[in-house]
Amino acid sequence: MRAKTRRFRLGCYNLGAMSKAGSGYLGAAGLFFLIGAVGVGAYLTQSDSGEAAKEEAATNAGAVLSPASKVDPATSQGPAAALEGSLEISFAGTRESIERKALGGNRSSIEAALMPIKSRLDHGAANAYLDLEAREVHAAKDGLAIDLFGAVSAVQFALRTGAKTVELEGVPVPAERTIADLGVSDISAIVGSFKTKFSVAEKTRNANLKLLASKVNGYVLKPGEEFSFNALTGDRLLEDGFKMAHVISQGQMVDGMAGGSCQISTTLHGAAFFSGLEILKVTPHSRPSTYVTLGLDATVVASRVDLKLRNPYDFPVVIHYQVARGVSHVEILGKEKPFDEIEFERSIDERIDFETVTREDPTMGMGHMVVEQLGYPGYKVSKIRRIYKDGEVIKTDKWKLRYQPVIEYARLGINPNPNLPAPRKRKGHGPKPASGRFTMRQ
Repeated sequence: MRAKTRRFRLGCYNLGAMSKAGSGYLGAAGLFFLIGAVGVGAYLTQSDSGEAAKEEAATNAGAVLSPASKVDPATSQGPAAALEGSLEISFAGTRESIERKALGGNRSSIEAALMPIKSRLDHGAANAYLDLEAREVHAAKDGLAIDLFGAVSAVQFALRTGAKTVELEGVPVPAERTIADLGVSDISAIVGSFKTKFSVAEKTRNANLKLLASKVNGYVLKPGEEFSFNALTGDRLLEDGFKMAHVISQGQMVDGMAGGSCQISTTLHGAAFFSGLEILKVTPHSRPSTYVTLGLDATVVASRVDLKLRNPYDFPVVIHYQVARGVSHVEILGKEKPFDEIEFERSIDERIDFETVTREDPTMGMGHMVVEQLGYPGYKVSKIRRIYKDGEVIKTDKWKLRYQPVIEYARLGINPNPNLPAPRKRKGHGPKPASGRFTMRQ
């Protein structure tokens, strides 16, 4: 009985003592409680940190092995070899090796080392383009470029794990020009064509021909769209690269800026005529031309006299212009030839005689005469275009043209000195006289 009482009193005494000790005993108990709590917290924190580290490693591995890149785990060497040997980088089927030491370890050094590789391995986009020679339209192709940000992360992971190879994936690089931007998808058919010839000896004139043809070549004329020669080629000045060369001015052959422009417009007019394009505005030369039959020429003067055309078809056409080896050649290309044949007919309605002006020349022996400029008759001309389909004429166009006569200038010798040498006669250079009716089919 006493023992029980003692044990009971001991318990009561302890409780009482704690009450008497007050804050002192309570503080000691709190200290023990705090130490226990810290221990439990440290244990829990350690466990959480381990789990977080595992999650971070898994996240990093997931990022590196995402579509940005892939590291081959079978080739992993381990951390000890992180900066030894080389790292093989694979991208879009191409492989390159780089020394690990050259990569360093931080993002900046890796990025700097990858830039030359990126410039070599990136596949640039290919724009859509027209191959006028082959009469083909080539579609655009998007490129593929290394994603530098993802590549740096992939290489970092490869260095940490000691992997031998890393495969990078890229981001698409869209083309800047597509078939829709070109405005035409089919140029497989020659709708019509025309040629004129020129002398290869006239270097400055030939340079003008090539420069002007390059401005017209590849022009896409959409359905219903109008074409203006002057609007496309501009004023054709010295600062534009053009040179002085022979031009026809008021019936006479003189030197002028961008000489040869009319042969470019004339050849284009011939191709447009035999392609069935609408000819909205055309002006013949002031005198017949030497390089084209009467009625098919088309003169142009910057900002004043123009050649204007329109595409009457429901598909676009492209002008293919070539100037080489003494030939100016134009093709009008499209998806089909919507007719069978086109006929050109020209008839002379009236011939107008030219005037001869003779000037006396005291430096030339009496009785001698030299023609300085040949005269040519003028003409009133009827021009007809007939378009045939299935043996029938489906369209007829008519024009009335007028060519002014060209005055002939001659020098007559009046010097009586018999010892003067005979003057050299100049060779005639000009168009052959036209007569009657002329037809051409294409």
